[in-house]
Amino acid sequence: MTFTPRKLFNIFATAEMITWAGLISALICRVTGIADFVSAAGGVHGFVFLSYVAVTVFVWVNQKWKAPVGITGILLSVIPFATVPYEMYLNKRGLLRGGWRLAPGGDTPHNALEHLQTVVLRKPLISTLTILGVIVIVFVALLMMGPPVPKN
Repeated sequence: MTFTPRKLFNIFATAEMITWAGLISALICRVTGIADFVSAAGGVHGFVFLSYVAVTVFVWVNQKWKAPVGITGILLSVIPFATVPYEMYLNKRGLLRGGWRLAPGGDTPHNALEHLQTVVLRKPLISTLTILGVIVIVFVALLMMGPPVPKN
């Protein structure tokens, strides 16, 4: 299966939305005394959040979005359920159209981010594993720092 920028962004925007629903549901369950799934739901959401941010930057570089477009995509990840409507907005305006412009045989990279994307697109398996490794390291470091709000 070949992932276009549009498909990749759609998958992670949807995953971000679903994990927001899981986190909010877990918070409701905790408040109502049903169960406490907040740690698990928060962990999954945190990992997907970091992945969504990485994918947004990757697509941003490929699509040559102006800074406000990419920054908005990242900022909307902190608003529950906002990533899918933003993905729909981008799609409607053609900002997710096309393939990977820096894939082998494509455009010549002009800056450090484009060179990095060229490497990722030429060695997708190794790059995906490396990116996942970096996300896991950041995620574990954040977990070790503790929750954003201490328990009462």
